[in-house]
Amino acid sequence: MSTRRRTHARALVSGLIALGVTAPLAAPATAAPPHGRPAGAGAVLAVEEEATLSAATVAETLEKAGIDSSRVRYDVTWYRVLYRTTDSDGAPVVASQLVVLPGNQVRTLPVVSWLHGTTVYKGDVASVNPNSSDRRAALFFASTGRAVSAPDYVGLGRGEGIHPYGDPGATVSASVDALRAARSLAHRKGRELDRKVRISGFSQGGPAAMMVGRALQREGADRYFRPSALATVGGPFHLSAFEAAAADDEIANSGLYLAYFVTAWNRLYGLYTSPSEAFRAPFDQKVERLFDGDHTGADIQRELPAASKDLFTAEFLDRIRRPDGVLKDRLCALDTTCDWRPGVPVQIFHSKGDKDVGFGNAEHCGDQLTRNHADHRLTDLGDHDHNSSVKQALPRIADFFDQHGDEHEGKHGTAGPAAASAP
Repeated sequence: MSTRRRTHARALVSGLIALGVTAPLAAPATAAPPHGRPAGAGAVLAVEEEATLSAATVAETLEKAGIDSSRVRYDVTWYRVLYRTTDSDGAPVVASQLVVLPGNQVRTLPVVSWLHGTTVYKGDVASVNPNSSDRRAALFFASTGRAVSAPDYVGLGRGEGIHPYGDPGATVSASVDALRAARSLAHRKGRELDRKVRISGFSQGGPAAMMVGRALQREGADRYFRPSALATVGGPFHLSAFEAAAADDEIANSGLYLAYFVTAWNRLYGLYTSPSEAFRAPFDQKVERLFDGDHTGADIQRELPAASKDLFTAEFLDRIRRPDGVLKDRLCALDTTCDWRPGVPVQIFHSKGDKDVGFGNAEHCGDQLTRNHADHRLTDLGDHDHNSSVKQALPRIADFFDQHGDEHEGKHGTAGPAAASAP
């Protein structure tokens, strides 16, 4: 297990920020350890920072980013929270998340679990980077009257270790334990979280949302929380096809995506014994250290070629195209994140203009849900690129939650036209 990173309160210059590190927060009296989880999972260790933003500030922040702010209703208070969870081996580890609570008068709040996309740099997650698209998503949902839990996942933000990119176990544990920690924080603030969770995620967070929903519905991942609605944006649901397309340089940012995937999965599953088996010289001498979480995407792009054919050996690219052994088995698990029957409505958002994650991924998910007779819709967001698609989707997700997910509808002040969905 990695050495625990020491955490400290950090003073910020903005007058909006109120700082404080708290003692561990007491859990709600009704909380119980989740099924199959170690004692202490989800326990809050500290609140590193907090800030209150006015509804006007939130609206301005969203508008500057090109996100429709017409649904903003409330001031919000955000918190960076350290909590206990488990890593890929099931060992205890510290993780961080962003929790945002609305400044309304509702005691029992609808709750959203927002799961972020591919992030190579620890500092680019919602709890750390004020300019993160995931910070904006969390502020958006909270300003409509919902509590938000936005986990950084294991190894990102202020958490310990190196991010196990794409590992199902660590993804689910970090997300479920984040909800438990958010519930404890809300309880400390005199609020309660509704047990029905609206789960949503972008890119990597799309399959993550489906896995978390499945864990809460079918696998008893927590004794309190249950899914209420699922909404995904731009998710790589057919991961084996996505990685094969990256090997063929048929997607944008192919080299970076594939290198991140390969180095992370080598740590998890042992895909090669030496970097030279996978990477061409001289990149085999530097690629692993570049994906340590301490290098930004720009750092990596300066050091590595953009195309997979220039970065990887021909033999290793063939293995990605035609996986076998542990690689095939692990990819299969992430090809089937939609292969179950949710007991709640599902909305899949994707843009046909997305050059990073092809629209066929959304169709793959939809086909699996159809075979399982699940209540779902697939909406084409139009000719938008990968990162723009989530901006288009956020207001529609809020409307979808209004229609299908919120038991407190009408009490938390959300409003806006219904989203246009494809049949």
